[in-house]
Amino acid sequence: MGDWVIGVDVGGTFTDFSARRLSTGQSVLHKRPSTPHDPSEAILNGLRELQDKAGIDGEDIVRFAHGTTVATNALLQRKGPKTGLVTTKGFRDLLEIGRQVRPAIYDLQTDAPPPLVEREHRLEVCERIGPRGEAIVALTEAEIDAIIAELGPMSDVESLAVCLIFSFLNPEHEERIAAALRRAYPDLYVSISSEVHPEFREYERFSTTVINAFLQPEVSRYMDRLSAAIQKTAPKAALGIFQSAGGLMSIELASRFPVRTALSGPAAGAVGAAAAAAMSGIEDIITLDIGGTSTDVALIQGGKVGTSNLRDIAGFRIRLPTVDIHTVGAGGGSIAHLGADGLLKVGPMSAGAVPGPACYARGGDKPTVSDANVVLGRLPARLADGFRIDADLARAAVARISEPLGVSLEKAAHGIVSVAASNMARAIRAVSIEKGQDPRDYTLMCFGGAGGLHAADVAEILAMRRILVPRAPGILCAEGLIVSDLQENYVTTCRCPLDGDLAVIAEAIGRLGAQAEEWLAADAEDAAHVVSRSQTVILDLRYIGQNYELPVELGTSRHAPALPPVEELKQAFFRQHEAAYGHCNPDAPVEVVNVRIRATMEFAKQAVDAARPAGEAKPAATEQIWFEQTGFVPTPVYARDGLAEGVGIIGPALITQFDTTTLVPPGWTLRIDGAMNMIMERNDD
Repeated sequence: MGDWVIGVDVGGTFTDFSARRLSTGQSVLHKRPSTPHDPSEAILNGLRELQDKAGIDGEDIVRFAHGTTVATNALLQRKGPKTGLVTTKGFRDLLEIGRQVRPAIYDLQTDAPPPLVEREHRLEVCERIGPRGEAIVALTEAEIDAIIAELGPMSDVESLAVCLIFSFLNPEHEERIAAALRRAYPDLYVSISSEVHPEFREYERFSTTVINAFLQPEVSRYMDRLSAAIQKTAPKAALGIFQSAGGLMSIELASRFPVRTALSGPAAGAVGAAAAAAMSGIEDIITLDIGGTSTDVALIQGGKVGTSNLRDIAGFRIRLPTVDIHTVGAGGGSIAHLGADGLLKVGPMSAGAVPGPACYARGGDKPTVSDANVVLGRLPARLADGFRIDADLARAAVARISEPLGVSLEKAAHGIVSVAASNMARAIRAVSIEKGQDPRDYTLMCFGGAGGLHAADVAEILAMRRILVPRAPGILCAEGLIVSDLQENYVTTCRCPLDGDLAVIAEAIGRLGAQAEEWLAADAEDAAHVVSRSQTVILDLRYIGQNYELPVELGTSRHAPALPPVEELKQAFFRQHEAAYGHCNPDAPVEVVNVRIRATMEFAKQAVDAARPAGEAKPAATEQIWFEQTGFVPTPVYARDGLAEGVGIIGPALITQFDTTTLVPPGWTLRIDGAMNMIMERNDD
């Protein structure tokens, strides 16, 4: 029986592979350049290379977990089909009205991005569901026929969203319209809000459903191509797609609800980070995932990844459970330039995988963060799989910054990496200080291809004293896919004061629990590796009159946990409110807004059988690396695979490995712990 699990994460610059054998813990890593024109090309080519590298037979692969950026890129580029909308009469313009929040409060010229559905493609239907789920205006067959007829001339509309008022309480009208449209237009993709996002707040529900409709044709076709190709290579593999909420889902669900994959890759990194930190006995971390085009940060408390139910991506609002990640356009490929004010800027524009930074010698000539690191001596002449670095091209690119500023190449390069580090630190403040958490109480965990190069700079800005560098930082998102479980989320809006009759809440928990139980009882494709099934109940609570609610977990068990006493619920909410806002009012009335259940099928895990070298640390080379206080300094370079447990190194030093490079600046000390993770600590002042 096969027992190989493979995780594949597609990034803007590289596609990362991690394979693990469940019976032995044997681990194999691989990396190859991404193919933005068709991400599946890099996946399939890389999978064949990985199989050859490790001698893995396709029949022995039992699970293939994939983190995808297809949905994210489609949103960022507005690359999608013509999309239509059917809504209740009078709500045609809701997508423009939104929440009347300006994208830049002090910029009177900047507008919100135009809706994904043009106004002439928004159709109105005469019907109305009331606030208690009652049919105030019944939906007639004549109205449905009129919509079908009106849609006929719109031959360029490939996908349609159906969003009716209060359909989250009573989906009957949406379901009838969707069924009729699918019969009349079999090739039309149809998304209905009562399935995509059955919660109150009409704008967020409409926006999320429209995004799902916009993404569905592109993502579905990609999933079909990928699934067919993987089945040829690994016929027994269960294909799981990582969702933004932090777990795997089937490829069928990913095709039906592509909006759930909008933060697929970064979310996998957070899950992998929590697992890697746990091996070192560290539960409170802030992740710093620096890739080629962006940096993703997340706060993990007590080993649990934080979640959020509301996100803006590319100016579009999505209300679904997601791992709470903050992203900034600062990565190895971020382009440095001088703004209209003559000041140095870095990002958000990126050289990406094609043509890439100038030092990659693939046609790029603009100065990037990677080029600045080459000028400073931080990047070795050879990267993953012999990927060569051209230092002369890097210096020529950075000269486009240094000459106008009248400074040396090194000063300009240092300015580029410093501005990039400031942008990254600002992202960390957003997930920590702005949410009542002091980053100095956390360990900074760096990963991604460029994480180790910038971690110390970021930590210095935030006065953080400890950094954790996992065993394979450049492949951690792919490793996170391997340790992820199957997950499904259920939600219903159920507004009820805590001091009232909570029977309606108990009934909602029972109803959602039955849905979760049905999903949990179904055999997964690789059910032989499922070791447990569980349900977690979450209530969204708020003070009556508040605009937003806070999630409060009631517990996790095999079946949906029972509703605890009211006073216990209140105290849990007060603790959450105190942590989030710094205060609470024990005398103010509290209400339930939504009931949620997170169902999980947990897979068997196998710890990595990491190589454990022995002996003293011996530098493989010495390089001249530039530091602000000293200029160029002869710096020892160590190969990480030669560092034994317990080894300590005093900075400055450079640690190189297959997937990344880690800089240990002066004033920092590095040691290898029992999990073979690297721990960097600032020396006492």
